[in-house]
Amino acid sequence: MAEKKIFSPVSEADITRAIVGEFSKQFQEYVESDCLIIGAGPSGLMMGKEMAAQGKKVLIVERNNYLGGGFWIGGYLMNKVTVRSPGEEILRELGIPFKEVSKGLLVADGPYACSKLISAACEAGVKFANMTVFEDVVLREENRVAGAVVNWTPIQALPRQITCVDPVAMETRMLVDASGHDACVVRKMEERNLIKVPGFGAMWVAQSEDLIMEHTGEVLPGLMAVGMAVSTTYGLPRMGPTFGAMLLSGKRGAEIALEKLK
Repeated sequence: MAEKKIFSPVSEADITRAIVGEFSKQFQEYVESDCLIIGAGPSGLMMGKEMAAQGKKVLIVERNNYLGGGFWIGGYLMNKVTVRSPGEEILRELGIPFKEVSKGLLVADGPYACSKLISAACEAGVKFANMTVFEDVVLREENRVAGAVVNWTPIQALPRQITCVDPVAMETRMLVDASGHDACVVRKMEERNLIKVPGFGAMWVAQSEDLIMEHTGEVLPGLMAVGMAVSTTYGLPRMGPTFGAMLLSGKRGAEIALEKLK
């Protein structure tokens, strides 16, 4: 005697059709966006959340198969994240529990903090393209950045002689480099001889986070840098495994972008 079935009667073809159809629909819709962010670490997620909450169409491109960058794992493979004051404003806003271990130094659980930030970005309306790698920029008159050229991340692992998979382009009103110390978008502009990139300096936490906030903003017309990409762009000290400036830089970046997109 067959057991009573409790799940709806769908086939394998139905499931595949649903995945392909919905992904294709979303990808096609976000080929044009208000804000295209390269990198789904804490600064990119925070900026995306703030932009989408104001009704902007936001897509975040992430080369890995997960979101959050190093936010979920913390420093030295220990999943506790530190945030210097006034970063607790963001932790409270996102509902992330934290503990003050010394004056102005807060600690939170990385996986919890990361999942809350991802959730907040999704609830605000941010969309994602995982396993998607940035390759180049779209340029318009007077070297205005107007989009990004992307491809599937696994393409990079193929032998060069068989890598014949052309990328695709996505247009946007504001492209954002939130790719961390790699600063891959800004570095591409250096390849195009449009900017000189000094690279990030040695660690100096007491200086780095304030300097990142000070320099967060537009690098070239249509291109912004937030988070650790800012330190690479301007030769600022690295900040190490503390995340206050990454979160606040993302928020500041959104404020600047929203003003420019008016």
